[in-house]
Amino acid sequence: MDKQNLLLLFDRPTEPILMPKGSRNVQFDVPNNYLKEEYQSVGPILANRFLDPDSPNVTVKEISLPPLGDIADLARDENFSLFIPKHKRLASKLINLFMGMGNTEDLMSMAVYARERVNPILFNYSFSVALLHRPDTQDLEIPSSLFAFPDKYVDPKVFAKGREIVNYVPDNVRQPIEIPMDYTASNLEDEHRLAYFREDIGVNLHHWHWHLVYPTEAALEIVNKDRRGELFYYMHQQIMARYNFERLCNGMKRTERFTNFYDPMPEGYFPKLDNLVASRSWPGRVANMRWQNLDRSLEQIHLDIDEMRRWRDRIFEAIHSNTVRGENGTIELTEFEGIDVLGNMIESTLLSPNRSFYGDLHNMGHTMASYVHDPDHRHLESFGVMGDTSTSMRDPFFYRWHAYIDDIFQTFKSGLPRYNEQQLNFNGVTVEQIRLQTENGPVNTFQTYWQKSAVDLSRGMDFQPRGSVLVQFTHLQHRPFNYSIIVNNATNAVTTGTCRIFMAPKFDERGNPWLFLHQKNMFIELDKFTVRLNPGRNTVTRASTDSSVTIPFERTYRNLDANRPVGGDNLARFNMCGCGWPQNLLIPKGNEGFMAQLFVMISNYSDDRVDQDTNGTGKDAGSYCGIKDRRYPDRRSMGFPFDRQPRTGVETLQQFLTPNMRVQDVIIQFNNRIVKQGEAF
Repeated sequence: MDKQNLLLLFDRPTEPILMPKGSRNVQFDVPNNYLKEEYQSVGPILANRFLDPDSPNVTVKEISLPPLGDIADLARDENFSLFIPKHKRLASKLINLFMGMGNTEDLMSMAVYARERVNPILFNYSFSVALLHRPDTQDLEIPSSLFAFPDKYVDPKVFAKGREIVNYVPDNVRQPIEIPMDYTASNLEDEHRLAYFREDIGVNLHHWHWHLVYPTEAALEIVNKDRRGELFYYMHQQIMARYNFERLCNGMKRTERFTNFYDPMPEGYFPKLDNLVASRSWPGRVANMRWQNLDRSLEQIHLDIDEMRRWRDRIFEAIHSNTVRGENGTIELTEFEGIDVLGNMIESTLLSPNRSFYGDLHNMGHTMASYVHDPDHRHLESFGVMGDTSTSMRDPFFYRWHAYIDDIFQTFKSGLPRYNEQQLNFNGVTVEQIRLQTENGPVNTFQTYWQKSAVDLSRGMDFQPRGSVLVQFTHLQHRPFNYSIIVNNATNAVTTGTCRIFMAPKFDERGNPWLFLHQKNMFIELDKFTVRLNPGRNTVTRASTDSSVTIPFERTYRNLDANRPVGGDNLARFNMCGCGWPQNLLIPKGNEGFMAQLFVMISNYSDDRVDQDTNGTGKDAGSYCGIKDRRYPDRRSMGFPFDRQPRTGVETLQQFLTPNMRVQDVIIQFNNRIVKQGEAF
């Protein structure tokens, strides 16, 4: 069996397996008892109805299958959430069933049987996790959630227009359907100024894919990745830094934390999304709604706000005492490993040292917010966008909640020993100059603008005629640029360093210079790479497209039939590196002349090095996503050197610098014009 056919099971997720799949209209020959019960009596009739002798055929072998049990209890027309404990348990069981299949042929049989009976969103998530982690399927190109469930990412008007187009307009002359930039709110809503960031398709795909690579529950070998808890902290800390950077670019103050669980949620949000699986619209939220105790029997959630407060207080007690009450004794929150323990405890993964005591703070915060409109299910409403990793970054409250979660982590970080000059310096190495050159632009100036791009969403439009459904959307983009860094190696030997590039706003929301104590949390990581320094002066050059943070645009929006890498290792890397920040949002929007500070540090590679073979692994977005099947590629604490309180006497960024660091003032210049993909700026 060609294991590439496994990917066809993602195609048009609510359609029966008997309907043709993929661009080649592949047909599945399935044992009759694998079909849904309502189709078994007419299975041969349906199979003949869609039979095309010229299309490829896949024969599914009948095997002895383990029972699905309560995995099938989640109705096919309900929504699925990784933040709901019951749903996570069901997903973990299904992942383990897929992982337990002895070969890809048996996996196909199990997957086809489950696909016909299991909630489509639960199936797609669990099947994706299994394919990413099985040794015999890691080289398959996992399709983006955008193509299976486009309703989570685009204006629902697309689907009505798409149905019209596929029925009446020939495929070869179809024009893209335009998605307006401002379809969720008007300028009367201040927060809508950030809609280009919150509702960016690539940003939400990044968040979905990160949680796919780093599930909270499944077999231990799947969940227990190197520094997983710390990476949860750092990836979300960087999201907050980037969001606050964007807020300053738009003349807004930094996000205020949601500190009191009884306070109102200041912003309303109306997502303007349809849920095609549940055949309902995603619920909105008016301003100033308040959390309430949850009593939702269908989802098996019975949670009081007071319980959330107890979990929070116990976590702070652990931080202040540097001691965690584990299930089998106490655990010390050490200088370097403590953040990892804390991350798994706050998110609440399978690796949490004591779930029954420290609870499920992060996830249930999402759940509390997502059910605020119907906490006791009296209106039979499902959760809002905060309840889905594919959609939660759209909601302004996501950032209030994660500002609070990050503040808990920062409380722990503030108690760690401060870096002294010896730990920061790299003896003999001096960064003498930083020069930023934008393509055909002025020196030390980033240039941003709007870009229009198109993507085909037809493979997520179930029960519609085959053929392309192109949609065109507008997103932030920047001109490519290069760093040129002059580094002097005053030693007499070749040495190796790690070049760390960050950027932060130069002034706070009041227009005042920062205290370093506050600015350090505003630095966004732009790149990190190894450099070889010969004795004397060295010029280090680096292209923006090589960033260790981002993945290219074509990988974020990868097509199942195009842009496919060749070779098993390349495909495995393509999957893991689908987890990365979108390249088009590497640089914040800026304004007519937004002032920022570009920071470069060359640290000692002997203190950074992780001894491991990384050949054939995905390293493109290692800063946010780690490296596939390897240890995190940097021995330093994530966010170094900005992850701790400044040493005594340091009040400004300049006072923080050691000779191996340098800061260059730069401008982020936004041009309010729209350029089509492929056109020159």
